[in-house]
Amino acid sequence: MLKPSENLIGIGLYTPAEAGRLVQIRPAKISRWLRGHDANGKHYDPLWRPQVDLGEEGIFLGFRDLMEIRVASAFIDQGLSAQRVRQAIELARELVDDERPLSTARFRTDGESIFLHVVEEDGQTRLIDLFRRQYAFQGIIERSLRNAEYDATGVPTRWWPLGKSKSVVVDPTRSFGQPIEVETSVPVEVLAAAAAAEGSFEAAARAWDVPVRAVRRAVAFRREMELRKAA
Repeated sequence: MLKPSENLIGIGLYTPAEAGRLVQIRPAKISRWLRGHDANGKHYDPLWRPQVDLGEEGIFLGFRDLMEIRVASAFIDQGLSAQRVRQAIELARELVDDERPLSTARFRTDGESIFLHVVEEDGQTRLIDLFRRQYAFQGIIERSLRNAEYDATGVPTRWWPLGKSKSVVVDPTRSFGQPIEVETSVPVEVLAAAAAAEGSFEAAARAWDVPVRAVRRAVAFRREMELRKAA
């Protein structure tokens, strides 16, 4: 975990609200998973400790947290409890030797037995049948990590939320991990806000000295993400 005094460059920085918009998960749920919470007189530990620690400033996520939360959420959506997912993460750390194992390339290939073990302990027949089904585990993982890129060690390094064809990437080494338009490296929010303020794609392009197509891509990306959120 990075402390406030450490360099955040290359890590990415997201509030739960920013992360929620990107991964289509409610910010309150993200905060609960990463902060821990109390319910019915019982304390539930965080699923893992976030990459970024800004002290009293609240919960913040790094890029690796963003990728990990997508996978964790996919398994929870299948009916596995958050605490069972936490148990799987703890087991997977030993297998993968990574603090955030679910989003690694190694876990994609070797993690099925861990989740089957956890599901069988849970005892829900429906879940046991699901995870015993051939390719069920891989299907969940592949959908969660679609359009992610990995380095040679199997760690996710970039993510194209709507696919490469949309020319918008999330890269923790650029603009603190905010979505950027690839051709210009300008954050999507900057170009989209300029289009709204200037009144046209062309005026925004002149203001930022970028091609009109870059502004169109940024606006289209933000619109598509908003539509997904509404759905």
